[in-house]
Amino acid sequence: MPLDTESKDRSASSDSPTMATAYAALSSMSTLSLSPPFLSSAPASASCPCLHPARAPRNLVWVLNPGAPGGPACSPQVLKERTRDDGVVDRSLLEFEETSSDGELWAASCLRVRTFNQFKPSTFAVEDLKRSLAEREFEALKERIAGKRESFRRVSCINATLPMSQIMTGSNDLSSTCKFSRSGKDRVVVATLDLNQCLWLPDEIVGARPQGTGADFARAYLSNVCVAEELQRNGLGYALIAKSKIVAQEWGITDLYVHVAVDNEAAKKLYMKSGFVYESEEPAWQARFLDRPRRILLWTSVGASCDL
Repeated sequence: MPLDTESKDRSASSDSPTMATAYAALSSMSTLSLSPPFLSSAPASASCPCLHPARAPRNLVWVLNPGAPGGPACSPQVLKERTRDDGVVDRSLLEFEETSSDGELWAASCLRVRTFNQFKPSTFAVEDLKRSLAEREFEALKERIAGKRESFRRVSCINATLPMSQIMTGSNDLSSTCKFSRSGKDRVVVATLDLNQCLWLPDEIVGARPQGTGADFARAYLSNVCVAEELQRNGLGYALIAKSKIVAQEWGITDLYVHVAVDNEAAKKLYMKSGFVYESEEPAWQARFLDRPRRILLWTSVGASCDL
């Protein structure tokens, strides 16, 4: 990366001992002046604070920038500086769709395994374990979508996907694990959830709205909501939930629910931003029996229009 330098006019005469001494001292520190701060692993010298003022931590990532200097002949990947809050997803290339192929279902299952589980590198046969868990989720998901699971009337796996070329360098595991092909082009599942029209979800409390005859089929539940760790804080979860509301409307759903652990503040913030409000919570004995954090049930109406 080219280093920006600043030229200064040194007008002091060489016969001035003070200026000559200072200039000689600065010249002897050329290694400091020629090293980009973000590539240097050594801390700034405490004795020369003026040469290295305090700077905010930087996070260097590879992002796509086809308009970089040099035109098409240059590599489209350019090292750019960003903070964690800066977006790296080109939203115009995102697609939010119901899953239409086994390949995409498999990619979504793999994303759930890597998101909902923590694996130690020292775990024996860890890759075999990951694959086994993905196969289990894949088969269960296929059965739910096919209507072969009791109480599930209709289920759809909804994904957010990006072209393979848009995945950051350094996210090789995401690219290889959650990849699928559509129309001969490779895409990656970067966020996923299930929309379930059913009487209940296993081991979960039931929503109370709507009421009356046929009410059980007018409500739906979200489950398995997750976003790839590398692309979190880009609004993918919010947009994916908005897409699920559109699909729910097409099914004739009027009331949408989601269960969330009481201590999962990030998830609660996401759902409340998406219009969900508190309705009820599971009994403490049930959480102890299932050996998990207690869940709360959030509700929202899907009668209003939903925009991505």
